[in-house]
Amino acid sequence: MTLIEAINYRRSVRKYDPDKEINTQKVKRCIKQATLAPNSSNMQLWEFYHITKPDVLKNVSKACFDQPAAKTAKQMVVIVARRDLWKKRASANLDYIKTTFKNKDPKDYNPREKFAINYYKKLIPLTYNDFLGIFGLIKYVFYWMAGLFRPVYRQARKSDLRIVAHKSAGLAAQTFMLSMADINYDTCPMEGFDSLRVKKALQLPRKVEINMIISCGIKLPEGIYGERFRIPFEEVYKVI
Repeated sequence: MTLIEAINYRRSVRKYDPDKEINTQKVKRCIKQATLAPNSSNMQLWEFYHITKPDVLKNVSKACFDQPAAKTAKQMVVIVARRDLWKKRASANLDYIKTTFKNKDPKDYNPREKFAINYYKKLIPLTYNDFLGIFGLIKYVFYWMAGLFRPVYRQARKSDLRIVAHKSAGLAAQTFMLSMADINYDTCPMEGFDSLRVKKALQLPRKVEINMIISCGIKLPEGIYGERFRIPFEEVYKVI
């Protein structure tokens, strides 16, 4: 498909064909494509749990209130935000950047290279480090005061960084669903679930935050609830 065709094809499917299976490797490939989605500072604070086992699907479906999109799904993908992995991800970015400098001596770095190193070595830790929300509040007040005189980055609190991680995970979710649409596989993003029970079913770490559960399969005609409805474009489009 073209991109436009994939966008038009993708619908939230509420009921899948029980007689049609989907290929696990093809779904895995779509998840891999999802990792190419844009994300904040290339921190990639996400993980993807690909559910294929019938018993786990059943348990997660129960945690999703056995809504039809979950109960009839052939597979599921649970996308989680991992803000807690910021140190590991920053270190991975830093190591990668250094390899692109081809073992240059640090004193020979040009300004752009120095900025890239300092971004992950100093700025990211400054942004993500916190202690019981106290440091975040101090940064918020400091940035607010500095913002009286010049533009500053204001999203300094723990709650702000949670939003940043979830926005990146949401971009990955959309990329995954469009990749699935491209091969005529159907999906439904679900936000109605008991997060604690899902974590238990998947044995997820305590600090993991579930962004979205996406059911997968081949749609039945009745799995799409009518024509797509959108608010008139003129109501949401503002040109300035």
